[in-house]
Amino acid sequence: MHPLRRTTPNPRLPRQPLSSKFRVEFTILKAITMRKTLLVVWLIIPLAGFLYHLSAGEAHGRMDQVGSHLQSGRNLARQAQWTRASQQLQKALELLPDDADELRRTLRLELAQAQIHGAGLPEAGEDLKKLLAEVTADDTQPVDPKFTAQVREALASSQYYLTWLMRLEGMPETDWKPEIESARQNYRLLAEQAESAGSSSEVTRQLENLEAAIRLEQMALTDIQGLPIPKPCQNCCSNCRSRRPSPKMGKQKSDARGASAGKPADGEGS
Repeated sequence: MHPLRRTTPNPRLPRQPLSSKFRVEFTILKAITMRKTLLVVWLIIPLAGFLYHLSAGEAHGRMDQVGSHLQSGRNLARQAQWTRASQQLQKALELLPDDADELRRTLRLELAQAQIHGAGLPEAGEDLKKLLAEVTADDTQPVDPKFTAQVREALASSQYYLTWLMRLEGMPETDWKPEIESARQNYRLLAEQAESAGSSSEVTRQLENLEAAIRLEQMALTDIQGLPIPKPCQNCCSNCRSRRPSPKMGKQKSDARGASAGKPADGEGS
């Protein structure tokens, strides 16, 4: 017996022409579908645009607030209203978006500088240490050397004043000496960098700051108590004046080094 032959449909059978009625219905259905699609797109585009502008508007609104607080803080700082300036700068810092790294660093520096002259000397010193570590880290994008120098000098200044304050409060040498030694190192590095940059005036200024830090470290406590209290120490410690000797006691004899702290590291007096 011969095996049965299996037959398969012929895929190449000619297509039957559509009837005219069916073609009309198909065309109408296609047109309706396209109209619905266009209607949906027409509705989505304005909605998407509205959401985009709403989001962008909120971002622009926040940055406007940042600019307002920043300008206000800087104006107050120029008027030496340090506490109010710190408050405005802090508000600006809190409103910054997460990706505004450069502006955030600038604000942190300005806030710390205001805190140094206000009532936030210890807090300023701690944040400046973190900021300096951040801008000098190997994994950080290159930062303007001038900005890094400003951060380093602000840190050294905070350490100078903090040492003065700690010594007036009678804290042990083990507490205040690391601060003044760090200030000395920072001022020395700033002087070396200024010399490499060929800025003789900046070299002179940083060497004067370095000498002031060395004198503060070597001074006797009685000599410190006999000097005018720097403004940052006055603002930060309300009982510093009570630690100064009475005028009736007369001037205390200085130690063998004859050291005097002179002006504070940033050139400000009392």
